Amino acid sequence: MRLLFLLSIFFLLLNCEDKQSKKKNNSLNTSTETETKKPETKTSENEEPKRKYPKLDSKNAMEFFLHYEKENKENKVRMTTDFGVIDILLFNETKFHRANFIFLTKQNYFNDTQFYRVINNFMVQAGNSDDKKTARKRAFIGRYLLPTDTKRGFKHDRGVISMPSGEIDNPHKLASPFEFFIVQQKGGAHFLDGDYTIFGKVIKGMDVVDRIAAVDTDEADWPLKNIFIRTIEIIE
Repeated sequence: MRLLFLLSIFFLLLNCEDKQSKKKNNSLNTSTETETKKPETKTSENEEPKRKYPKLDSKNAMEFFLHYEKENKENKVRMTTDFGVIDILLFNETKFHRANFIFLTKQNYFNDTQFYRVINNFMVQAGNSDDKKTARKRAFIGRYLLPTDTKRGFKHDRGVISMPSGEIDNPHKLASPFEFFIVQQKGGAHFLDGDYTIFGKVIKGMDVVDRIAAVDTDEADWPLKNIFIRTIEIIE
């Protein structure tokens, strides 16, 4: 009788151990399946895109454009705005400013920037925006100025495209590379001659410039309704 009792306990313990073993194996398999799943990869919106060109600054910009202008000879661009299309010829004589404009065009910098200063019968100024995306583009490209180049014989006639002074401490009126203005004034704005670099002219679309110049603006000359440059693309 005692022997039978001991055998019963032995088989009971063996059965319990087998169940625990199966339970552990099931748990292990589930854990293994979880661990072998590939983790999801997420790309941050603030992640900097791959850089093809160096970040530009006051020390390397001129040397960069000295080489860039030799390899990028394009000099005609098409600007598509909310008011229509404007074609621009860039002057080869102002090579650094032409190269800078072509470089920024190829970087898609101007896309979705705005005409942010408009004065009828004077000029329309563009290349900036209150959108953070524009600020990020500038930060990625770099912070630099271009020297003035005012002795090429060009005058601030109606239709020329010129470069305003930069916002950086700038007693010599060095040019802001990201912005430009188009003279809309009939008869020209020759009081600007000698201070700002003319680097191109409108060859088609001055009627579009006139329509932009005629819009209502606030006290800071910013159009009451935003006027965007949708794209600038190279046509030649």
